[in-house]
Amino acid sequence: MQDIHTLLLQYGDWLVFANVLIEQAGLPIPAYPLLIAAGALSGGLGAWVLAWLAATLACVLADSAWYLAGRRYGGRLLGMVCKVSLSQDSCIRQTQRLYLRVGVRALLVSKFLPGAGALSTVMAGLTGTPYRRFLAYDLAGSLLWTGSGLLLGALFHELVGDVLDLLDRYGGMGLALLGALLALYIVVLGLRRWVLVRSLRVIPRITIDELVRWRADGRTPVVVDVRPEAQRDEQRIPGAIAMDLRAPLSDLQFDPDAGDIVVYCACPNEVSAAQLAKKLRAAGYRNTFALRGGYEAWRRHAGNCPGDGRTGS
Repeated sequence: MQDIHTLLLQYGDWLVFANVLIEQAGLPIPAYPLLIAAGALSGGLGAWVLAWLAATLACVLADSAWYLAGRRYGGRLLGMVCKVSLSQDSCIRQTQRLYLRVGVRALLVSKFLPGAGALSTVMAGLTGTPYRRFLAYDLAGSLLWTGSGLLLGALFHELVGDVLDLLDRYGGMGLALLGALLALYIVVLGLRRWVLVRSLRVIPRITIDELVRWRADGRTPVVVDVRPEAQRDEQRIPGAIAMDLRAPLSDLQFDPDAGDIVVYCACPNEVSAAQLAKKLRAAGYRNTFALRGGYEAWRRHAGNCPGDGRTGS
């Protein structure tokens, strides 16, 4: 069997292209280690540039597919990306907040943030960014990300070579070790998200039907919107109070005896809403709930019942 070193020397550009394409397509198979290895074994400027172009092309192809899908499927695709991502939900919120704040310029750094690459390109399509503008920033961001990995490999080629030689020395065991490390990486990411979601399951949820029934019965809960600012500016549940998840609780203009509080967001598993609800309950707001399904659930309900779908401010 060919050793790892030989495989990289013979098929390095193709391996880099395939690995980057797979990672940027959304699978949790990190490409950065291979970029570093390819940079260490490039053996000259020409080979280094060829690997750089191959990796950048893979990024642009995958990102363009996400962009076009984002334009066509919009929020549904964004929700799917968030649900299948192994990144912490806090990273997902930070990515959305970053894109909504700085726009397409976020593509310059999104690939350096965990789980942010596909999410940012979907956001570009969802927000209607012109493709030529998207492509310019995506190309620049891809060149920066791929070039940094290859440059690190070139700068530390002796150290990387020693690591590869060590893996080669154990042949199949070396490949098995790489596979085990990759599996461990995926398990750790999945476990971290599972722990976060599970820790917030204790927060009670209410459904849209229950919220509507409460209002119809004269039970008027305070509704709090913790979505990113740009999303809140477009539409919100009628009467909802906008609040940043990181803001102090003193920003809320009501006391612990205010009655029922319903918090909603736009992230999977109602994580942001549950986090604020947990803080509120700890601060004495005992009748605090997270809205199951968040704003998307309300939007679907409003579409079925147009009279309930007025925007709030």
